[in-house]
Amino acid sequence: MADTAPPVTTLTFEQALRELEGIVQRLEQGQVPLEESISIYERGDALRNHCDTLLKAAEAKVEKIRVGGDGRAAGTEPLDVT
Repeated sequence: MADTAPPVTTLTFEQALRELEGIVQRLEQGQVPLEESISIYERGDALRNHCDTLLKAAEAKVEKIRVGGDGRAAGTEPLDVT
């Protein structure tokens, strides 16, 4: 699987998540040989990390609207994700 799969870092969030969901499903079924289970688990971990990185990057771009004293939008400021 990992030999023919594209590098994790080239995948979009949606592609990585879809592949990760497939891996989880295969592992949950419990019918994957041990060596392959280890291999796809490692790929799944890399996919999870990649999704997390992409999600954090997207969150950093999200802005919230700052409202002025007159109730109108006064501009934007970075979203506080803490």
